Amino acid sequence: MIKFPKPEVEQFFYTYSIDHFQVSKDEKKLVFSTNLSGKRNLWALDLSKEHPYPYPFAQKDESSLFIQFDPNGTYVLTSFDTDGDENFQIYALPPEGGLPQPLITGEENEKYLFAHLSKDGKRIYYNTSENNPSFLNTRVRHLDTDKDELLTEGEEAPTTLAAVSEDEETLVYESMFANTYNNLFIQKEGEKVYLTPNPKKVHVSYEPVFTDNHSIYFPTDFDREYMYLAKYDTERETFSKVLELADESIEVIRYDNASDSLYMVTAKGVEDKLYQYKLSSEELKEITTPFDLIDQLTVTDSGAVYILGGSAVNPDNIYRLTDRGKWEQLTDNRVLGVSEEGLVDPEMVTYTSFDGMKIESLLFRAKPENANGYTVFWPHGGPQAAERKFFRAMFQSILNRGYHIFAPNFRGSTGYGSSFVKLVEQDWGHGPRLDNVEGIKWLFDQNISDPDHLFLVGGSYGGYMALLLHGRHPEYFKAVIDIFGPSDLFTFINSVPPHWKPIMERWLGDPDRDKERFVTDSPVTYLETMTKPMLVIQGAKDPRVVKEESDQIVQKLQDEGRDVQYLVLEDEGHGFSKKENEIKVYKRMLDFMEEHK
Repeated sequence: MIKFPKPEVEQFFYTYSIDHFQVSKDEKKLVFSTNLSGKRNLWALDLSKEHPYPYPFAQKDESSLFIQFDPNGTYVLTSFDTDGDENFQIYALPPEGGLPQPLITGEENEKYLFAHLSKDGKRIYYNTSENNPSFLNTRVRHLDTDKDELLTEGEEAPTTLAAVSEDEETLVYESMFANTYNNLFIQKEGEKVYLTPNPKKVHVSYEPVFTDNHSIYFPTDFDREYMYLAKYDTERETFSKVLELADESIEVIRYDNASDSLYMVTAKGVEDKLYQYKLSSEELKEITTPFDLIDQLTVTDSGAVYILGGSAVNPDNIYRLTDRGKWEQLTDNRVLGVSEEGLVDPEMVTYTSFDGMKIESLLFRAKPENANGYTVFWPHGGPQAAERKFFRAMFQSILNRGYHIFAPNFRGSTGYGSSFVKLVEQDWGHGPRLDNVEGIKWLFDQNISDPDHLFLVGGSYGGYMALLLHGRHPEYFKAVIDIFGPSDLFTFINSVPPHWKPIMERWLGDPDRDKERFVTDSPVTYLETMTKPMLVIQGAKDPRVVKEESDQIVQKLQDEGRDVQYLVLEDEGHGFSKKENEIKVYKRMLDFMEEHK
């Protein structure tokens, strides 16, 4: 009898991902962005076949931001950056796929971001950093004449086109002052007409959708803790509240003309829900899904619903809701040779922080037969994001090696109301840090871990938090891994992308006015107490947290004779777009933890 060993950790490395997708007007073709070949490219499915098999659609070996079919079936639009630099530019493809052809492009450091394609496929609306890198401009390209027209110039805040009515008479713009403060407005006779009653009141509105040429629906938290559904009537110039759900934020809406319905994705803590809301009858129906999180919702002209969704134990796949109300899985993205039962689903736990605030967290327990007695503490990135029930190959590979993982949604996390998410603004290093410290103490109190068995790992803001916790609380950890985390708030605030700079004051603060806090909250202030072994990982082309942020702290610690390993990925940005790099990082992380057990 042949006997096989239990799954090896390397099997988790070969899990691929799907970023986004789009369906052709006739619904015979589905194109999606994936690293199926090891690098990001576009692949397609022929939906007219009973059992479609993915085939290559566009070869570029770079990350894509969107896919858009021409309604006449003569071309496909997409965008690509270069090695993760996030300077996306717009390309065109033949309807059957092929090599991308530059369409709306410019200098390497410019961004060209798709916004809308006209109903006849002759006009492409887009946002660009060209000539206005801090606030952005909106332009339209007329494909029949090749004329390119400036529509609006951003001022005061980064401004982008968010929606266009079918007759193209009404354009909705979004001006962004912070992650928690933006405005939606239309231009009328040269004046801005805001969709919410008071544009100076801090709130968020986004995802505007036209149901006809005068009715705009959108989620907003104006005067509320959670995002609700609102409507703006451009003829009457009236704002109204339409639908509010208790303790759930409406995050995404899509209109189905066939049923005069809005499909809505809501977020509640670490999970998503899907609803159908019929506008005429005001009937609300929850739709059960086979996944915990929804990354993309698309409703076609026929009323068909397609979703990119997954969970902690299921990588993202694309699903279609059938006429019988059942979900049909169109892709089969899975872990190599490992069933769902072989993966770890997290527990939701809550602990009390230093000031009495309740902090919801995810606790992943390694399978008893694998458990090695060690735990990884993971402060998430963002910081205005959350650790939710999505699939992380990194997590499952760590769990396979026997480590537990604890991921707290500290103050500033999304999914817990607008007041909670604002708590990290101009407080990156005090309240959130102490929330994490209390989470660590909870792990110790529950006998899940102790200082000799706890590894600290974080990426982006989580990398910053890992550095800060290491510097201020080194007694809690065995060793530390920082993945592209800011090390000095003074240098970080001056090195972010130009269109981030206008939002930094509200998000992080002012380095002159808040000098004392910047010093206190910068990890480089605590080099003396960063005594534990460290691994630092950085993408050389990262536009958000530039390489110098990691260079400087690595150099300073090495000058002090500390044990610091440094891995730089020359062809990556703020993440891992290439599977070989992702595998290299995972292996290095696991080897580092094994070395320091």
